[in-house]
Amino acid sequence: MLVLDKLAVAYGPHVVVKDVSLALAEGQIGCLVGPSGCGKTTLLRAIAGFEPAASGSISLQQQVVSDQHTQLATEQRRVGMVFQDFALFPHLSVADNISFGLQGQSQTFKQDKVKQLLHLVGLPDLASRYPHQLSGGQQQRVALARALAPEPQVLLLDEPFSSLDAELREALARDIRHILQQLRITAVMVTHDQFEAFTMADMVGVMQHGKLQQWATPYELYHKPASRFVADFVGRGVLLPGEMLDAGRVKTCLGIFNQRYLQNASSGDKVDVLIRPDDVVHDDASGITAKVLEKSFRGSHILYTLALGGGEQVYCLALSHHNHAIDEQIGIRLDLDHLVLFPRI
Repeated sequence: MLVLDKLAVAYGPHVVVKDVSLALAEGQIGCLVGPSGCGKTTLLRAIAGFEPAASGSISLQQQVVSDQHTQLATEQRRVGMVFQDFALFPHLSVADNISFGLQGQSQTFKQDKVKQLLHLVGLPDLASRYPHQLSGGQQQRVALARALAPEPQVLLLDEPFSSLDAELREALARDIRHILQQLRITAVMVTHDQFEAFTMADMVGVMQHGKLQQWATPYELYHKPASRFVADFVGRGVLLPGEMLDAGRVKTCLGIFNQRYLQNASSGDKVDVLIRPDDVVHDDASGITAKVLEKSFRGSHILYTLALGGGEQVYCLALSHHNHAIDEQIGIRLDLDHLVLFPRI
C-alpha cells in the first residue's frame, strides 16, 4: 500500500530526511519514533504531499506519487490526516466537521456517513454538539472520523494523543488501532512516546538525524536492536562490559553466556552486552548479590536500580511482593533468551 524507496527530503540545501526505505501492506500500522528534530514529522509531511522528494520516491498502491519528476497533489493522494491539535472547526457541529470533506455528495449520503462514523468511533449521540462541548478524547475521535470520511487509502497521524493525559492516551490508542484494523486502513503515526507506538503499531521505525536506524516489529526493536542508538532509545536497559571467550561465548560479571548474533566475534574481543530489566531475575538462592540503589513502585511490579560488586548498575523488574529496602543486598540471576552484543567502542 505504501512504499518509500531511498527517500530524501530537503529544505533548500539542508537535507533533513536521508535515504529512508520502508513499506506497509494494506491494513498495517506503522509508527515513527525518535528524538525531536530527527525528521519523523518531515517524513509524514512528504507522504502527505506537503514536501517534495529531493531524491528517491514515495508510492501508494504501486503508483509513484512523489519523486524528482513527480509531485502528485495532496488532494489527489487519498491520504487522510489527524493532527496533534485536532484542528476541528469551532463554528461547525460534530456532524458538519465530519462531513466537511464530502463536498459534492448528497445530503443523505453525508448523513449516513456521519452516523456510521460516529457509531464507529463510539460517539453515536454527539452529532449536534460543538467542539468546545467535547472532552479532549472526544475531540480526537471526531478528528479521526473526519479524516476517515473521504475513505483514504492511507491515514497519517501526527502525535495525535500528545495533548491528552496518559491513561486516556493508552485507551484511545487501543481503540483507534481496533478501528483501523476493522477498516483495513494503512496508517503511519508519528509519536515521541515509544509505548504508544508499541500499543498502536505493527511496524516501528526509529529515526536519528534524518535516517531510519531500524524498521521492525516492536518485539524485534526491543529484543534485537540493530544499533546502540536503538538499544538505548527503545525501552530501558544498560550495556554491561564483557569479553569474548570464543566466537560463541561471552564472559561478564554476571556469568558466562552463549551468543549467536554477533558476527565475526573472536576470543579476547571486548563487547558490551545489553541487559534489560526483564533479563534480571530476583532470586534469593543465587550466589550473585546486588545492592538496591533506587526503587520505583509500578503496581504489579517494582523497578529496581541495582549496583553490582564491581560498581556496574543494572535494572531489575520484580513482582511487587518482592519489596526490598534501599541499600539492601538481594540475590539476582540473568535469564537471557538471547544475547544482544555490540563491539566495545
